[in-house]
Amino acid sequence: MLVEFSIIPIGSGSSISKRLAEILRIVDSSGLPYKINPMGTVVEGKWDELFRLIKKCHMSALKNEERVLTNVSIDDRKGKSNRLELKVRSLEKKIGKKLKK
Repeated sequence: MLVEFSIIPIGSGSSISKRLAEILRIVDSSGLPYKINPMGTVVEGKWDELFRLIKKCHMSALKNEERVLTNVSIDDRKGKSNRLELKVRSLEKKIGKKLKK
């Protein structure tokens, strides 16, 4: 299962990179495969471990803010693993070149 999530702390002003760095430390220490992008983080794992991680990240952000918005998108496909890498490779093969990552 792939889950993309973004956490938006409200109250930190227009620059939230310090708060996001705290959240990404949690993601990195989880041991789950992940990739960050400018708009969120994609993590691969099982339902319970992914949502435990998202809750931990959300609650960490909420400790420092009055309000936190967390958006979650799920891609769940039976019988497939290593999709964090393989989905991109499949597209690159179809396009015939490496894509920007």
